[in-house]
Amino acid sequence: MDTTKQILERRRFLKTSFAVSAGLTGMMLFPKIGLSNPPGSDDSLTIIGPREGYSPQIGTLVSMMAFCRSAVVRSVKGLTTDQLDFLLDAKANSIGALLYHLAALDAIFHELTFKNVEWGKWDDSFAKKYETAMNLGDPARKTIKGNSLDFYLNLLQETRESTLTEFKKRDDQWMMAVDKSWAWGPTNTYCKWFHVCEHESHHQGQIALIKSRVPGIKPSIE
Repeated sequence: MDTTKQILERRRFLKTSFAVSAGLTGMMLFPKIGLSNPPGSDDSLTIIGPREGYSPQIGTLVSMMAFCRSAVVRSVKGLTTDQLDFLLDAKANSIGALLYHLAALDAIFHELTFKNVEWGKWDDSFAKKYETAMNLGDPARKTIKGNSLDFYLNLLQETRESTLTEFKKRDDQWMMAVDKSWAWGPTNTYCKWFHVCEHESHHQGQIALIKSRVPGIKPSIE
């Protein structure tokens, strides 16, 4: 299956699974209290809108990305290496592999949108670091394991900080520019990066499901 087809199939799956994954995410984010007051939040996290240091549209997206990322980080807090490596079945992804996948997505869209590298045309060192995690499947099950939680959190931080640094160099005109050659059809840069954001929410639902099946983890709605 080629990369373009994988992307299109993934987006079709996202459309049908959004309600389920959003529901799981909501349960994890807002236990026992109102939706407007998630635990441990601060004003900057729970106000969606422009952010200092970014153009208005980019800053608004950055606020959404920060909210989704906080949910992911909170949901994996305290997990051991064995728990991160747990597989539901022979075709499942581990939580660790999904975390690596999210870091890879940030890095790959960095290449696509900031450097204008064509899909799959990145250098060998980049491919070695991220392609397995991006594609998941059996190669990821065989190789992405044995890592600590800090390993994955550091990857997520590394790739996101690089993204935010580049966002600060761009403006809303860049954000709204339409790419007529994109695999999904005409797509602006905002949509490309919003995909990174909603993709994180999608996998947050998967992480919640896998975590609920890991032996030894007590049932939790946090």
